[in-house]
Amino acid sequence: MAHQEPSRKVAMALLAHPDDAEFLCGGTLIRLVDTGWEVHIVTLTAGDCGSATLPAEEISGIRRREGRSAAESIGGSYHCLEELDLNVIYNQATIAKATDIMRRIAPSLVFAHARHDYMMDHEHAHQLARSATFNFSIPNASKLPLVENSTVPWLYYCDPVEALDPYTGEHVTPTTYVDISDQLPRKVDMLACHVSQREWLRSHHGMDEYIDSMKRFGELRGKEIGTSCAEAFLLHRGHAYPHSDLLGELFS
Repeated sequence: MAHQEPSRKVAMALLAHPDDAEFLCGGTLIRLVDTGWEVHIVTLTAGDCGSATLPAEEISGIRRREGRSAAESIGGSYHCLEELDLNVIYNQATIAKATDIMRRIAPSLVFAHARHDYMMDHEHAHQLARSATFNFSIPNASKLPLVENSTVPWLYYCDPVEALDPYTGEHVTPTTYVDISDQLPRKVDMLACHVSQREWLRSHHGMDEYIDSMKRFGELRGKEIGTSCAEAFLLHRGHAYPHSDLLGELFS
């Protein structure tokens, strides 16, 4: 198909937890901001289970602030839909929440979790993003006013964590790579805003390399296209969605 220009230069990352965007698509969000796009990071939860020592309400408050700081560090905005960590589900209530936030922001470009990922919050967040991207521009899908030029957006799935399909153990094959070599220092700064997660990941995941692990994933994808660091995505090409590779055209 011929290149389609977006009617609105508004991008949204609709992901499960604070810090998911910073790991999976932060460099691309930085590139979008730098080329004049408005960027929103939306999480389903505030990460209330993201601590081995703090109670849910306290760690949620900390992680909301960290998410806001990370988004604002690149000129973006942060939003939380206030679902419970480890309990993201695809049902009428969460579909409505996802549709309403998308109705308000009216993005032309959306980043979502991979269909298959290491935890179910991510897989259910994937379903919610698929639903809301299709739904939000339908007039009767929400009681909120319809923003002018709202339409079905480009939808890209981020890499699953470690770029591995958890059901096969194989690296997933992307449709699109974005070179983020120049953006890596700012992506590191975004991720470093999530101070609370270093100790949590060391406790639960056995990771004491919060930022280094992100760099390794980026180096893996970068090597595949001959750069030092990249992010990889799978373009959704379902009926009614744009089929052109917008990211590839913007950043090739």
